[in-house]
Amino acid sequence: MSDVADRVVRIVSSIPRAHVLTYGDVARISGTGARAVGQILRRNGHDAPWWRVVDAAGRPVGALARTARARFVDEATPLVEGDGDVRVDLPRAIWRYDP
Repeated sequence: MSDVADRVVRIVSSIPRAHVLTYGDVARISGTGARAVGQILRRNGHDAPWWRVVDAAGRPVGALARTARARFVDEATPLVEGDGDVRVDLPRAIWRYDP
């Protein structure tokens, strides 16, 4: 795994239960791009809490949204219920990363 991939997985693994970071947050902290964060998690993040990384609107990305929702509920992550999709309440759930 590359240094960047290692940093991304380490950051995502440090997000506490019931909290999230956005892809952009992880990108900024790790020194890469948001799309790269998604690719890194897809390839190397199987053991990391990938569901704790959401898009800028607070939604889990892709076909795993249903699985992510179940994990959010299990962890008591604050959610905004609405138009059929699941969305994390970012003001309440965003984690302030502090290395």
